[in-house]
Amino acid sequence: MELNCPLPINDSDHVLLGHGSGGRLTHRLISNIFYPAFRNPLLDQDHDGSIFSVTEGRLAMSTDSFVVDPVFFPGGNIGDLAVNGTVNDIACCGAKPLYLTAGFILEEGFPLKDLQLIVNSMKEAAEKAGVYIVAGDTKVVERGKCDKIFINTTGIGIVPEGVNISPKNAAPGDVIICSAPIGVHGITILSTRESLGFETSMKSDTVALNNMIAALNDNIKDIHVFRDPTRGGLSSTLNEIAEAAGVEIELDESLLPIPEAVRAASEILGLDPLYIANEGVVLTVLPEIYAEQALKIMHAFPEGQHATVIGKVTSSGKAVVRMKNIYGGYRVINMLNGDQLPRIC
Repeated sequence: MELNCPLPINDSDHVLLGHGSGGRLTHRLISNIFYPAFRNPLLDQDHDGSIFSVTEGRLAMSTDSFVVDPVFFPGGNIGDLAVNGTVNDIACCGAKPLYLTAGFILEEGFPLKDLQLIVNSMKEAAEKAGVYIVAGDTKVVERGKCDKIFINTTGIGIVPEGVNISPKNAAPGDVIICSAPIGVHGITILSTRESLGFETSMKSDTVALNNMIAALNDNIKDIHVFRDPTRGGLSSTLNEIAEAAGVEIELDESLLPIPEAVRAASEILGLDPLYIANEGVVLTVLPEIYAEQALKIMHAFPEGQHATVIGKVTSSGKAVVRMKNIYGGYRVINMLNGDQLPRIC
């Protein structure tokens, strides 16, 4: 009996298990898709990692994993979401983002053309944010072991001298500025889920916020907190700040930047806009005397042109978030309990 050992398939328009083997197919995937998009002097070192110099000062580091469903949505995809999300986390530490790593878990059968689109969007997002992707990893799992593609990004940045951003810094007399309308990303993701049958013309607000945040840091020396209200929405983020600083935060419902499309969709779906995830939004907490200056700076950026004051820190000693409604009454805004919107980032 003559036995034949077939050669592995080299030409395929879908991800194969062999793409994760570390052999020829892996090399071809990296050479054809990842390296052309992410090439830069640090990545070209061709090490298992990346070696770089840093200036004196403190480093900020953050990591996040992205499993959004669907992976393509109006206004973006899982790729630019992964870059922007980690860039924003670093920026909210008060740091200048410098470098990212990117780890990919690919499902066998995922179309290579879709992977190419995602990688290209990561390249564009990194260029806009002024960061390098300097290291990465790719794993392939059998069909059904992950949903199309998952991405992990880790970022590192430098905190400038004199910058001290922390949720513990929120203090009575501070105001809270919201940089953009809330709920847009979450409703966009909902609208693209086939089983919901809900349509809207909105697009995700995913964007890197580091340039606007840097401008605020450069011009205002007493900013207390930056925080991006992603999963858990505005309510959970403000509760985290209130707990960290031991303060009471008061929102004004009439000032909340909630688009009509978000309000309408929330009413239909039984959701509260305060708990819906955002991606291109940052909350800035700073003394009231700097509020007008901060708004002027933010309004000069496309991502901050709708920035507005939404509330204030009223007292210390009791960690609570409450909201004044349009009738003059108040209600407590608790942290999200459970999953209001799964697979949002």
